[in-house]
Amino acid sequence: MAELHIYDVIRRPVVTEKSSRQAEAGQYVFEVALKANKIQIKEAIEVLFEVKVAKINTMIMPAKRGVRGRNEYVRSQQWKKAIVTLSDGKIELFNV
Repeated sequence: MAELHIYDVIRRPVVTEKSSRQAEAGQYVFEVALKANKIQIKEAIEVLFEVKVAKINTMIMPAKRGVRGRNEYVRSQQWKKAIVTLSDGKIELFNV
């Protein structure tokens, strides 16, 4: 398996009402590559944002399906979400 570069691991921050509340508690939510593991995610966050990561929870969000008449289709593909808990520091991207 090819090694992922740190810029390929983190796709985007997930900014929702719930993730904004979590950011106040030191937890940040990111969309990450499907093939990324917790070690790669931790390394990427620590290098990119210069913070210390305490814990990472990952989950695969299922594809959303839709129905129009008799036809089924995929509205959005499945993706992987990582909730990163920091031991110290803040990510300024979320504190706007």
